[in-house]
Amino acid sequence: MNESLYAVLKTVFIILLVYFGFKIFIRFFGPLILKYFMKKVGKKFEQQFNQQFGGFSQNQQKKEKVSIDKKPKSNPSGDKKVGEYIDYEEID
Repeated sequence: MNESLYAVLKTVFIILLVYFGFKIFIRFFGPLILKYFMKKVGKKFEQQFNQQFGGFSQNQQKKEKVSIDKKPKSNPSGDKKVGEYIDYEEID
């Protein structure tokens, strides 16, 4: 009986050790693994995009000069027509 209890406790201890070891491993190395897979998926996505759109990339774009003219200031309280005022009486 003593040996079976020892075997059960040993099994439970090994399971807990693996569980907490895996948890610590993921905490430290999880971000690095995730970063690696995200780079890999990003490169694959970029290759598919280039195949679909004929190798169009930002380096091949024509650079255009864009200028934005500011709108002249206008009188904000001027020419606003809100609507007609309607006088009403409250009926009880």
